[in-house]
Amino acid sequence: MARLMTTATKTPATLAVAASFLLLATAAASASSAPFDYAGAFDKCLQFFEAQRSGKLPADRRVHWRGDSALKDGYLQGVDLVGGYYDSGDHVKFGFPMAYAVTMLAWGVLEFEKEMVAANNHQRALDAIRWGTNYFVKAHTEPNVLWVQVGDGDSDHLCWERGEDMSTPRTAFKIDTNHPGSEVAAETAAALAAASKAFRPYDSMYADLLLLHAKQLFTFADTFRGRYDDSLLSAKKFYPSGSGYEDELLWAAAWLHEATGDEKYLQYVSQNADDFGGIGMSMLEFSWDNKYAGLQVLLSKAVLAGSGGEYADTLRQYQAKAEFFLCACLQKNGGNNMKLTPGGLLHVDEWNNMQYVSSATFLLTVYADYLSASRGALRCPDGEVKPGEMVRFARSQADYVLGKNPRGMSYMVGYGSYFPTHVHHRGASIPSVYAMESVVGCMDGFDRFFNSKGADPNVLHGAVVGGPDANDGFVDDRCNYQQAEPTLAGNAPICGVFARLASEPADASDNSPPAPSYSPPSKGSPLEFVHTVSNSWTTNGVEHYRHVVTAKNTCGHPITYLKLHVKGLSGPIYGVSATTAKEKDTYELPAWLTSLAAGEQLTIVYIQGGPAAKFSVVSYRTA
Repeated sequence: MARLMTTATKTPATLAVAASFLLLATAAASASSAPFDYAGAFDKCLQFFEAQRSGKLPADRRVHWRGDSALKDGYLQGVDLVGGYYDSGDHVKFGFPMAYAVTMLAWGVLEFEKEMVAANNHQRALDAIRWGTNYFVKAHTEPNVLWVQVGDGDSDHLCWERGEDMSTPRTAFKIDTNHPGSEVAAETAAALAAASKAFRPYDSMYADLLLLHAKQLFTFADTFRGRYDDSLLSAKKFYPSGSGYEDELLWAAAWLHEATGDEKYLQYVSQNADDFGGIGMSMLEFSWDNKYAGLQVLLSKAVLAGSGGEYADTLRQYQAKAEFFLCACLQKNGGNNMKLTPGGLLHVDEWNNMQYVSSATFLLTVYADYLSASRGALRCPDGEVKPGEMVRFARSQADYVLGKNPRGMSYMVGYGSYFPTHVHHRGASIPSVYAMESVVGCMDGFDRFFNSKGADPNVLHGAVVGGPDANDGFVDDRCNYQQAEPTLAGNAPICGVFARLASEPADASDNSPPAPSYSPPSKGSPLEFVHTVSNSWTTNGVEHYRHVVTAKNTCGHPITYLKLHVKGLSGPIYGVSATTAKEKDTYELPAWLTSLAAGEQLTIVYIQGGPAAKFSVVSYRTA
């Protein structure tokens, strides 16, 4: 017969010896008990680009589950379009976001070269850029012709198959004088110009080749102006141009000035600053579509370095807009701040929000270094921010990506021990051609692998997935493409940030994590508690903690009913079920757990700021 037991009357004295605890936390415990391996994250970030390669793969590749694919791209059109990168979890080569990704990889190399060398991955970063630029050079078949897409998103998305088995049409699309596409032509020019500067010290002939194509493409984009998604309807559904092409024209000119030092490009960004929105647009995002914030930061470098010449006044107006964006990220911009999740992550959009985190973190880090070099500080409406503070905020975003967040999950696949295992990615979700040689058909892939509840057979190391929602929620499900799909555009900016942070000393103000706290069972209590803080973060100046409690059944009998009282709980709690509304602050075993066997543990997680909650056992029943 079951026995119902009630603990002693809950007076202050007995509560002190009951199964209760107070968690006094000042820093993260398990997820951040040691500094993050930023150099390792940088290495994995580059591995993701290796996994996204299309075409004939090199013998020294590190992603061994990938094979050659799309070896006839462009064949029907009479042009060699083999190579480049697949965009995300599909097999379309979208030229617009691909070019942006290469621009950002190159910018990262230019800003953080010595850090990449120290991380022993500078050459791999250049290889990642070259894989893209080689493709762009082939795709630029005439001065005013650029092939900007291979594959059709609609037909591609109807199949779930490996790149090596691809059966969908590989239709290629181009822009020309009759079908202009200023956004993608200018972005490709920016990528080639930035890459030419990155390669200049190591391969000047290749740098010259890239610069030649960059100049031609910029002239093409500027002379034959027109929105690329008006000419390329197949791209409009997937990568529409929301900001128009003016930002890309300014962006390309700025990069050509960086690569050449030719003041005619500085004159271009100055003369067109107002008409093209360069000094009129105040932004709360930087992305593959909207380049204004990146443009404004890039052009600020000349002002901070004391150059700019006759264009200095206009460049200072660009700088003012850059600082609007940066202050908004840092929550120092009056009422015009970028949103933060409760866990402290910048939040712009529910769909692939990490791409905005990645790009914003990059700009914050770069600008902090510009300020340090000029011995300056960022002056925001809500106060001055020193470069070190900017880097610390950027690090908080990178740390969130790597696991210092309310879920304790790394949003970079393959980093740490807890990361997404059901990534929306065809190649990762289907066994490798080397493990399963038989062809996986179009619909067969959906039936056998897309809908499978099993973990990915291939770990897509380094892939930063779309990430959590505005409330730090995340569903690790292959169907959840808004959160579980990685992209080139999302990964590229943060790669360089990881290299930069690898050289940054740990914050001297960081405290050591508290040791796990142990509460032995008091007289009459059936549970032994061990409680830790697994993460901490700051939002709007308030410290929040992720508390993890394990309650071990030490009474020697299966517990079939348990009632806990939780005092001082102000945040969400997981792992137990609330009782009736009449019994405030009381919780029971979760619905899916009918009993807690002798010696087994119940894990409870709750999140809140301020003092921790106090737990006590009200009553329990054993079998």
